Amino acid sequence: MSEPTLFQGSAEPLAARMRPRTLQEFLGQEELLGPGKALGELIRRGDIGSCIFWGPPGSGKTTLARIIANYTERHFEPFSAVTDGVARVREIIHEADERRKFQGQGTILFCDEIHRFNRAQQDAFLPWVENGMVTLIGATTENPSFELTGALLSRCRVFVLQPLAPEHLTTLVRRALADRDRGLGRLAIEIDDDFAVRMTGPAVRVCEGRAFADDWEAA
Repeated sequence: MSEPTLFQGSAEPLAARMRPRTLQEFLGQEELLGPGKALGELIRRGDIGSCIFWGPPGSGKTTLARIIANYTERHFEPFSAVTDGVARVREIIHEADERRKFQGQGTILFCDEIHRFNRAQQDAFLPWVENGMVTLIGATTENPSFELTGALLSRCRVFVLQPLAPEHLTTLVRRALADRDRGLGRLAIEIDDDFAVRMTGPAVRVCEGRAFADDWEAA
């Protein structure tokens, strides 16, 4: 039997494998997700409507949107305002209509970097948000009050996400090293607290969906 390596077992990047799948696994944003907090309660009830997540890179916007899809049992459809356009929005709406008709399942349309759409492009979302064909979750690093249209903002609730604290990043590193199924636990790597802190730079890149193993080898 071969020895375990950093790259053995899955072609999926470590960032994707370690992405939190439940609110219990999610790190940070206690002011939004803690007991009695609005967003957390909406997610737990499966009763969340269209919203905008405003926060810095690595704060968990994409992960939180995926968790919402899991809790509400809706299809998750990722969309990038950088690489996709209104034509793709129309395709997604058609697919969402078919999915609702034939499978009885709703759709979460997750629009990353929604501020990259101009005002006319943002208007393409309006009728489908209004009639409930899709639940729009937009992610942005820019102030939505300046970057999004008033019409779209009036139909979405804005939640502000904060950067992860150092202790969250240290926890993320330790999770990745301990998890035998999704992480690097099979390598039996042990580190002290000082080294865990050093690894929080790569941990930020994990949060942003970038590579981790190269950083680990270089550390």
